[in-house]
Parts: sequence; structure tokens; C-alpha cells
Amino acid sequence: MGYKNGRDILPPNLLKQLQDYIQGEIIYIPKKDQTRAGWGENNGTRQSIQKRNHEIFRLYQNGYSVTELIGKFHLSEDSIRKIIVKTRGLAARP
Repeated sequence: MGYKNGRDILPPNLLKQLQDYIQGEIIYIPKKDQTRAGWGENNGTRQSIQKRNHEIFRLYQNGYSVTELIGKFHLSEDSIRKIIVKTRGLAARP
């Protein structure tokens, strides 16, 4: 966040109005309201992890053991088991 002089960026009438409220102080002006993207939505990370998780579940359904999945995906046993349970739950939805 950079400091900007109000004389350089504000119209004179707006500057005078602001001076009625605050003079010589630093004021923060927030950005306009924006809808923020969820984690990993803009860079594709979310989709990449979902694809990986579905692959883990598919392999598990086809007979891979949790130990084999740990070695293949370099995740902890707890992580593999959570992915299997969560993905199974998603697959069971109508």
C-alpha cells in the first residue's frame, strides 16, 4: 500500500469535502466490494487436487491398498483414508 497525496489524485471539490472530516491524517480507502474466488479456483489447484483425489479413490476401488497409494501419491495414511472416505461420500450422492 503506497502513500498518495490527495492533491495529486482527488478532484478539488472532493478534497475540500474530505478536509471537513479529516486534515493531515492518513486515511485508508478500501477497495470496492468484490466477489473473491475460493482457494485454488483461479490457478487450477482446486481442480488438480479434485482430479488427484478421484484417481486415488478409483485406484482404491480397483484393488490398490492404502500402503500402495501412500507410495504412489506421497501422502500420509491419514490423508489417503480421509480422501477415500470423502470421495466415497461424494460418489454416493444422487
